[in-house]
Amino acid sequence: MTTARNGTRHTGPGPVRLADVATHAGVSPATVSRVLNGNYPVAETTRHRVLRSVQDLGYVTHGPAAALAASSSDLLGVLVNDIADPFFGLLAGAVQQETGTGPDRKLAVVCNTAGAPERELEYLTLLHRQRATAVVLTGGTTEADTLRTALATHLHRLAATGTRIVQCGRPPLPPEHDDDDRPGNNARTGTDHHHRSHPGTGHDGTSHDRTGHDGTGILTVDFAHRNGARRLTEHLTDLGHRRIGCLTGPPGRTTTTQRLAGHRDALTARHPGPDPAADPGRLTVHAAYDRTSGYHGTLELLRRDPHLTAVIAPNDTAALGACAALRDQGLRIPHDVSVAGFDDLPCSADAWPPLTTVRLPLTEAGTLAGRLALGRSPTPPGATVTLPTRLIVRASTAPPPPAHDR
Repeated sequence: MTTARNGTRHTGPGPVRLADVATHAGVSPATVSRVLNGNYPVAETTRHRVLRSVQDLGYVTHGPAAALAASSSDLLGVLVNDIADPFFGLLAGAVQQETGTGPDRKLAVVCNTAGAPERELEYLTLLHRQRATAVVLTGGTTEADTLRTALATHLHRLAATGTRIVQCGRPPLPPEHDDDDRPGNNARTGTDHHHRSHPGTGHDGTSHDRTGHDGTGILTVDFAHRNGARRLTEHLTDLGHRRIGCLTGPPGRTTTTQRLAGHRDALTARHPGPDPAADPGRLTVHAAYDRTSGYHGTLELLRRDPHLTAVIAPNDTAALGACAALRDQGLRIPHDVSVAGFDDLPCSADAWPPLTTVRLPLTEAGTLAGRLALGRSPTPPGATVTLPTRLIVRASTAPPPPAHDR
């Protein structure tokens, strides 16, 4: 039996009903429903009174109502572009492994967006309704101004309700438009702050502030994509390659822009003068991160330049497709054409020949994102961590063949 502040009681063996909560709080059932659904403005004092009644009566001790009463739930969302892609599988698996253990463990739910920003927004809305304690967004994101602004606005609002946001593998969000003059915006964008960290760096067993450096609650774990792509292209130019075809990622994505910029940085540094054979625009083809796109993208590069001596793929999976296309054209790897990938997925070392690639610390990044999502690691300077990449040289790259061999 529970006695309300207004003197009414709830008795009986049956479950507590919404009407019981309304009576206990001294409001209408409709008001209780509005508070629990969060879909209608309710006075703050009334909201607190309803949530206190929910807690006092033990109404719905699991699910959305309990999440509201506790300000957050045991749910943690992990958004991925493609769960079948090992890149996202490794990231999501590391997040889930980190957040699924310990006394503060959470239920990690993986949401597959298929790379569509609209679906990302839909999942964020659903996770908001469930009062998710944290959300980890993995992989690159759109550069379209309208969609990027909508995503930034959505995430800032979600963070303002107490949900901790961690971006993993994408650059920091732009600041909110109405906060442009607020101190700390430079920290939020992370443009001047890069911090290398290991999962657990600085963890001392104490609880850390759940908000970011500037109070937004939005943290970023990114990779040095541009530097990795630059180093990969430098490796090929150092070997003597001038006709380098670049299969870059889908247009309008942050990862594509960063890696393509690094590739062109290296070409410009090595060959600052005009060189039609090394024209980066003519020898750049956008391709998705799958084997089929790597295959057909390589055929297009060969159509543009039959004397191509190297191909850079957007990831290791597409690089395998590039290798297949070259073999089907009677070309040998690396004697005729060198091939390089990106990410250093588990398959790259077992390919034949083994792939030269750029290693991204995917497991480390996912683990760190999970730690930050639960407040197990301290907030990094500027609310941003940039993890270094590493060039892995294997047998798929070699000096280009003499001109008479092609």
